[in-house]
Order: sequence, then C-alpha cells, then structure tokens
Amino acid sequence: MIRLILLTDFTEAFPHNLLRGILEYSKNSEPWVVCRMPPSYKQSYGIKGVLKWAKRWEADAIIGQFHDDDEVELFCQHGIVALAQDFKSRFSVIPNITSEYKQTGRMAADFFLQKGFRNFAYYGYKHVVWSEERCKGFHERIQEEGVDCHFFDYQKQNLERLWYYRTEPLANWLRSLPLPIALMACDDTQANRIMEVCRIIGLKIPEEVAVLGVDNDEIMCTLSDPPLSSVNINIKKGGYEAAQLIERLIRDKEAPYEDIVIRPTGIVNRLSTDIYATEDKAILIALRYIHQNLNQKMSVDDIVGQVPLSRRLVEVRFKNVTGKSIYQYIFDLRMERFAQLLLESKEPVADIGMSVGLLDPKNLSRQFKQWKGCTPLEYRKRHELKK
Repeated sequence: MIRLILLTDFTEAFPHNLLRGILEYSKNSEPWVVCRMPPSYKQSYGIKGVLKWAKRWEADAIIGQFHDDDEVELFCQHGIVALAQDFKSRFSVIPNITSEYKQTGRMAADFFLQKGFRNFAYYGYKHVVWSEERCKGFHERIQEEGVDCHFFDYQKQNLERLWYYRTEPLANWLRSLPLPIALMACDDTQANRIMEVCRIIGLKIPEEVAVLGVDNDEIMCTLSDPPLSSVNINIKKGGYEAAQLIERLIRDKEAPYEDIVIRPTGIVNRLSTDIYATEDKAILIALRYIHQNLNQKMSVDDIVGQVPLSRRLVEVRFKNVTGKSIYQYIFDLRMERFAQLLLESKEPVADIGMSVGLLDPKNLSRQFKQWKGCTPLEYRKRHELKK
C-alpha cells in the first residue's frame, strides 16, 4: 500500500483532477492512501515540519507546491519520493509536474487570430514560471503572424496574495486598452477576475473584451458571467503518469526519471469569446445576430435583413471578414457548439442538436462525421477517456 501526501491548495480544480488521475492509476495496482495536507501546514512548520510529519505517518511519497528555497532534497534523503507541482519555478533536484506552457499560449493566440482580432492582452502573475511562459508563447505566436497587431500585458499580481488585490490599477489598465481586444488570462481564476472588473467599469464581454482562461475549471467557468472560455489541460492524465513515476521510484530509488509534462488538449469555447472581431459595423451586426440566435431556425435572408445593404454586398463583405460564406459560418459555429455540448452534457444527441439549431436529427450524425471524422457518440466516448 502506497502512502502519498498531497501538499497543495484544494480550493483549485488542478489538484482535484490530479488526484483523480492518481486514483485511476491505483485501481490497476495496490490501493493507495492519500493525505491532503493544506499549504498552511508548511507555512506554520516549515519544510522540516512537513518532513517530520511525513516520517511519523510513514509516507512513501509527497507531491507538493514547494517554494524555491524549500529544501526538497530532504525528502529523498529520508527515503520519501518527492515531486514538485509547478508553483513558482521548476526544480532540478526532484521531478516536476509541469506543462507545455508556451504551447498553451500559442494555442490561445491561434484561437484569437482565427477570430479576426488584432489587439491582444495578457493578464497574469509576476515571477511565476507557468504564467510567464504562457505569456511568452502567446506573444511569440502573435508576432509570428506578421500582421499589424498590438500586444499589452499586465503581470503585477503576486501569487502569494491570490485573494488580496486592488481593483483600481487593473481597471485603469483595462480602460487604456484598444477595443475590441482578445485577452488571455494565465488561469481561470484570473480570467474570472478580469470579467468581474470589466462588469464594474462597463466593458462588454465578449463584444469589447473577449476573455480566455486556462485549466477549464468547470465550476469557475460556469459561474462566470458570461460563461468563461478556457484552454483545457489534460490534468487527469498527468496525475496518472505521476502515480506511475512514484511507484517506479519507490521500487528503485536510483531509477531515471523525467518531468511529468501535462499537455493542452484544446479550447472550450463558451460565451466569453463567442464573437468575431471586425471594424466592419454592418458585418458585426450580422455576426451578433448569428451568435445570439444560433438555436433558432435561421436563413441567409434573415441575416441580410439585419443590415441596410444588398444581399450581394453583405455576402461579399461577410466572406472578406470571416473567410467563410454566411451559410458555412453558421453551420461551423453550430457544429462547434454541438461538439462542446456533447462533452458537457449527458442529454441525448438529438436534443443537443436541437438546442443549437441543428434541426434535422436524421442527417446530424452524417454531417458530424464529415466535420469531425467520427459520429457524435464516438466523439463523446473518445473524449470521455481523455478527461
């Protein structure tokens, strides 16, 4: 029986999903016992106090949010396998549970670039590896695009004072940004904070500020108003791989190891980014109408009727802005929403299709297979295995 200490902040979704992966691995081997130790214990008693408790509890391993100056090698010296959950920096003396942070930033940039944005902003923590690398990847990808883009960042929040922040400096920064703007936050908590401040100062989401978080914390994303879009990270798989590594190192303390690298799997598009950026006011009206009435029966004539332009002119300008015909844009958007709801809801496929305006259940499976390469039920099953 393996005895594991999880020294982390369980008010966040990351450690819960990490633990789910660990428990999934334990089903295939001997049972594990897990002690969830709050960070306040280390703050009160120091790393030596944690070690003393771990020895008394006969711990085999520990995964923790360690500070840069914590003597983490003490655990190894006393026969306890230690892994660092990325907190502020990576460690060189023990393996890290880390991620492809730059790739996450690049994925977010691609997502916003495809929506036509030319103004970009990043909001994160200062002196924190995962926040800084996400920002770097986001900025680098925008620069590579070679278009006339503007980038702004605000990285002044202190990680240790997560829940203590002043609204006014952030509000002033948001007021100074050119609109419309695509804003990536370092995680869902900070994205939620951005949306709160935008609401206070009267900035519209997503029309003026499109907001994207990271981690896809479903509770945080759903509680946000409007619901928050987020980069999904396969944290559960990271927990599974961390458990594999722990068991291997328990059996052989000298066994080689590499960091556990958790990868982004895609972007869950909710209402906080459900907009296309354009300076063409007529096409913006058309786009808003499409997004707001997606669950209704809608024709190209309905869209054309929203603006004082001829059908031909609307169709030409719409394609110039989005790169798609009106019909194709509506169809793709419905399919995106449908695919998202397949993973978020357990409702029957036909009912989900109806909720996004896909009103022909007989053709739905065939259309989806052409679009995604698999049936809706296959898609749902495939992604449930990845969670």
